[in-house]
Amino acid sequence: MCNLSGESSILAATKFSFMEYINQFIDTNKQRFIDELMAFLRIPSVSADSAYKHHVADAAAFVAQKLEAAGATDVEICNTAGHPIVYGQKLINPQLPTVVVYGHYDVQPPDPLDLWNSPPFEPVIKDEKIYARGACDDKGQVYMHIKAFELMMKNNALPCNIKFMIEGEEEVGSANLGDWIRANKERLKGDVILISDTSIISNDTPSIDVGLRGLSYLEVEVTGPNRDLHSGVYGGAVANPIQVLCEMISQLKDTKQHITVDGFYDDVLSVSDADRKAMALTPFDLNEYKADLGINEVRGETGYTTLERTGIRPTLELNGIWGGYTGEGSKTVLPSKAYAKISMRLVPNQNHETITKLFAQHFEKMAPSYVKVKVTPHHGGMPYLTETTSDAYIAAEKAMETTFGKKPIPTRGGGSIPIVALFEKELGLKSVLMGFGLDSDLIHSPNEHFGIFNFLKGIETIPHFFHNYTAIKTK
Repeated sequence: MCNLSGESSILAATKFSFMEYINQFIDTNKQRFIDELMAFLRIPSVSADSAYKHHVADAAAFVAQKLEAAGATDVEICNTAGHPIVYGQKLINPQLPTVVVYGHYDVQPPDPLDLWNSPPFEPVIKDEKIYARGACDDKGQVYMHIKAFELMMKNNALPCNIKFMIEGEEEVGSANLGDWIRANKERLKGDVILISDTSIISNDTPSIDVGLRGLSYLEVEVTGPNRDLHSGVYGGAVANPIQVLCEMISQLKDTKQHITVDGFYDDVLSVSDADRKAMALTPFDLNEYKADLGINEVRGETGYTTLERTGIRPTLELNGIWGGYTGEGSKTVLPSKAYAKISMRLVPNQNHETITKLFAQHFEKMAPSYVKVKVTPHHGGMPYLTETTSDAYIAAEKAMETTFGKKPIPTRGGGSIPIVALFEKELGLKSVLMGFGLDSDLIHSPNEHFGIFNFLKGIETIPHFFHNYTAIKTK
């Protein structure tokens, strides 16, 4: 099926370089690739809302069909207690390395709908970008892998074994992936996990994430009176849960934006001055950053730069708050309950289960006697850090250097992919995070988009990773 030289018999016969053949194949099939991605994006696969359950199933079927069409064998839609996982593989030689490709086909809810310039599940192309929910996170990036696989299969240029594991619950914490992995360890045997669910610094400055923050996500509930009350009759005499909740939240950080939860920083891994100096080399224009966000000033933990605050420091953020009457017009009510959703991003050595317990204890302890509080954990995951000396990182670095024309910068991402630590724990496999999105792609926000340049650049770069990795592992 292939040899170890990194060049297939077809490529040798035509005397084309590997790069020339990749570019020719992409040029020939560019419009088809884009049209297929647009069809994928039309499926509203929102995993968080049960009303979309059949659409999530449709997205799984789409992935399975496209994998099979690209040349994968043993394609299966694997049911779980939640949404299904799509598995497929192409095993060409047991003596060759095996790359396991992970991604997800589920997407975030599109709300608030009124802030979208076009319907979130009716993709449009504007300014060479595809606008739709899931365009970058993660349908566009998953589809790069399927098309790169097709490219290698069509041209007899797949240099090693490949396995696909595409899930439908990443956006809700991958609750059932762990059980499925533990039940399928033999099937998932490999050498490395390849993931494209991250971003690059810019289209002119490629980068590879070497670290991800962990996550503790929870919901708090504050209860005052046993029912909603008339704000005129009872106002000023009974504690208002919304006000109490706001006061409690305001106490979770001090004036230096330092998190006040007892024990929160105990296990935080210190970053050396040398590593902080290396991070400072990342191209970053603070004025452009503020202009893009429409803000006058940045705000964060004292003593750290913006890049450090979003990469090497833990955070606590309020993701939503509600209570009382929020409909049209007025209703003079003193509510019985108030709620908030809170996420904490964690850095290496912090354990999400420990942090969740510490937060719950702290929040319950700080509650005044005139309210009751309840903390409900939702999901979480461990932080992750990889080495820039690993075979997989070097293969990805060389691949990006080939296609972008410059060596990528190692960076630490501010987001979380909780299952990366799970892969290492359960499968013993390291991951390489070779993403092609941009921070400006508005993932999780209205008007999410993915550049056509980035989509095609991913398809161009991925085959180089496979050939580089095979060459390194078969020396």
